[in-house]
Amino acid sequence: MKKVLLGCLGVTLLLSSCVSSKKYADLEAKHKSAQDLLNSATVKLNDCLEEKATASSRLQTLEDQNSFLKANNQELINNMGNLTTLTTKGAENLEKSLESLQEKDLTIRKLNDAITRRDSVNLSLVQSLKGVLGNLDDEDIEISVEKGVVFVSISDKLLFSSGSYNVTSRAKEVLGKVAKVVNNKPDFEFLVEGHTDNVPYRGNGSLLDNWDLSVKRATAVVRILQNDFNVDPKRMTAAGRSEYVPISATEKSKNRRTRIVVLPKIDQFYSMIEEGMKDPAINK
Repeated sequence: MKKVLLGCLGVTLLLSSCVSSKKYADLEAKHKSAQDLLNSATVKLNDCLEEKATASSRLQTLEDQNSFLKANNQELINNMGNLTTLTTKGAENLEKSLESLQEKDLTIRKLNDAITRRDSVNLSLVQSLKGVLGNLDDEDIEISVEKGVVFVSISDKLLFSSGSYNVTSRAKEVLGKVAKVVNNKPDFEFLVEGHTDNVPYRGNGSLLDNWDLSVKRATAVVRILQNDFNVDPKRMTAAGRSEYVPISATEKSKNRRTRIVVLPKIDQFYSMIEEGMKDPAINK
C-alpha cells in the first residue's frame, strides 16, 4: 500500500513538473516576443525622435527664412516707395532739363539769327565801301571784316607826310568817299585809330612821342570827317595806339596807318536779337 502511495505521488509530481515547464516555455516565448516588440518600439521611438529633431530644425530654418523674407519684403516695399519718389523727382528734373535745353536752343537760334543779320549788314557795308573806294591802290587801302567788325585801314603815306599829322588833299578825297558810306549807315558808330612804327618821334613841336603823333593823326581824321563831310561827331571816337599794335615785324611802312573801325551800335545789335525773337520762324 505504501508503495502504491509513493508511486501515485511520484506520478503527480511528474505531471506537475511537466505542466510548469510548458508554462515557463510559453512565458519565456511571450517574454521574448514582448522584448522584441519593445526593441522594435524603441527603434521606432528613436527614429521618431530623430525625425522630430530634424523636423524641428527644418521648422526653425523655415521660421528664420520666413522672418528674413518678411523683413526683405518690408524693405522692398520701402525701397519701392523711395524708388517711386526718386522716379517722380527724376521725371520732374528731366522735364526741367528739357525745358532748359529748349530755352537755350531757342536763345542760340535767336543769337545766330542776330549774328546772321549783323553779318548781312556788314557785307552790305563792305560792298558799299569797296564800291566807292574801288579805284584806289590796294596797298594804300585795305577793307576787311574780323569777328563781325568792318575795318578800313588807310596807309600813312596816303594820309600824311612823314612825321606830320596834317591830312593831305588826296587823303581828303578818300575820307570824303568813306564819309559818304558811313553817312548812309546812321546806325553805325566807328573808331578812328592812329598807328605809328617804332621809330622814335623827332618832331620839334608840341608832340612828345609816337603816342602824341598817333592821337593827333586820329583827331585830324575825325575833324575832317566832321567839318568837311558832316559826319555826326557823336558817332565817332578818336584813339592813338602808338607803335604797340604792329601788323608786320619786317615792313615798318605797314605799321604806319590809320584804321577806321566800323561797328554797329550795341543797342542796335540787341535790337536785332529782339527782332529775331519776334520772328515766327524762329519761335516755332
